Amino acid sequence: MAFASRLSVRAVSLTLMSLTTPPFANASMGNLGTSYGVMPVDVATAQSMSMFNSQVSATYYNPAYLTSDPRGELTTGILHAEQELRSANPNANGDILSNTPSQHVLIGMKTNLGSLTRYDHPIYLGFIAGVEKYGKEMLAFSSETSESGQYLQYGKEPLFLNIGAATPIWRGVSAGVSARITLDATAKLDAVSTLGGETSRERLSVNAEPSLKTILGVSADLGSTFCPDRDCYLQGWEVATAYRTKSSASTTVDSNIIVTQTIPDPGLSLAVSTIDSFQPETLVLGAQYETENWRIGGSLEQQNWSDLEKEFTSDTIKDQQSVSSADRIRFDDIVIPRLGAETRLNPNFALRGGIAFEPSPLKTTRNPEINYLDTDKIVLGLGFSATYDRTRLLAYPVRFDLGYQYQQLQERDFTLVDTSGAETGVTADGDIHVFSGSLTLKF
Repeated sequence: MAFASRLSVRAVSLTLMSLTTPPFANASMGNLGTSYGVMPVDVATAQSMSMFNSQVSATYYNPAYLTSDPRGELTTGILHAEQELRSANPNANGDILSNTPSQHVLIGMKTNLGSLTRYDHPIYLGFIAGVEKYGKEMLAFSSETSESGQYLQYGKEPLFLNIGAATPIWRGVSAGVSARITLDATAKLDAVSTLGGETSRERLSVNAEPSLKTILGVSADLGSTFCPDRDCYLQGWEVATAYRTKSSASTTVDSNIIVTQTIPDPGLSLAVSTIDSFQPETLVLGAQYETENWRIGGSLEQQNWSDLEKEFTSDTIKDQQSVSSADRIRFDDIVIPRLGAETRLNPNFALRGGIAFEPSPLKTTRNPEINYLDTDKIVLGLGFSATYDRTRLLAYPVRFDLGYQYQQLQERDFTLVDTSGAETGVTADGDIHVFSGSLTLKF
């Protein structure tokens, strides 16, 4: 796989650099789905309505909801996030620590595979893929320690890939399962090098294995379940739950370097093992009430970030084994409340919005060797949809979606620790603006 080779070559370069200098890059523990939202509906509602989004992003948030619309779907979209992550540091020239944008292009499809079987029972298959830099960068990797501080959750995670299936079970109850696909890359390098950095007799092997992480979802239309043949107070109510296992990308590099006139055979063995783009184990409970002209809904989302502490114990770059147990990084499990609403101005236009409060999972404010920064966030979203029932060429409706999201990172004080042990107090905060658009074709 070309992108896996690119990943491993970068990691190999990191290993070669470590002959003379410590490794420095940039790290992130977020992803497209958890940081912003996959499609414009998710962005615009601060993910509060994602459990009940019938588009292909359901493969990530709640695969059971693929059954909510029996029609097939082809969706393309883009997402652009402008980040201004600040750190008020008395030793720095400015407050802006990072302002690199995230730019994704997305494509997804959903179809009913029930016609392939001898049984008249629908089975919906969906997938969605996202690539950074509007499709130009399939995989980027970085992992570092930092003296100036680095943000925990914001950074590149170019490859976003989910595939799933769902089917109705009984009277308004549906179940679905999907897989989030990440890569575990390994590389081995043997080489002879001069002091000037010129190598010879290189031998490089690269391997990248996909890692499948499970996502489970169940949804129920309470009116169809409990009173299918009559009106009752449960009409319009839907509930859903989803479970996502933890996942991360990882890279392992083993190298053996002989340096002419300095390090003779058998050479210097170097090993680097590190993780990036960690997604915590997540449990989500959601509910919505829908009428003919509007709907309102929300969710409670528990993210178990404490598992990340165990992942760091085997990370040779963010090496926590060399730090005293009292100073090691700590994470809290968090609960995120989300609330959103949508109104249909007419059969073809809809407005929606949402709000969420995301507490920081980073428990410790002094993190030697890594110097992570992370704050509580207030998330606001707004968006609209336009559906064209008839076009000159297509037999089915065409839908346009736009979404905007603003994230305000609340101020939080941290203590940075450099390699000499000197400490500096800083205040972290930031602003993030997210713009998303998509075009959906039904068939």
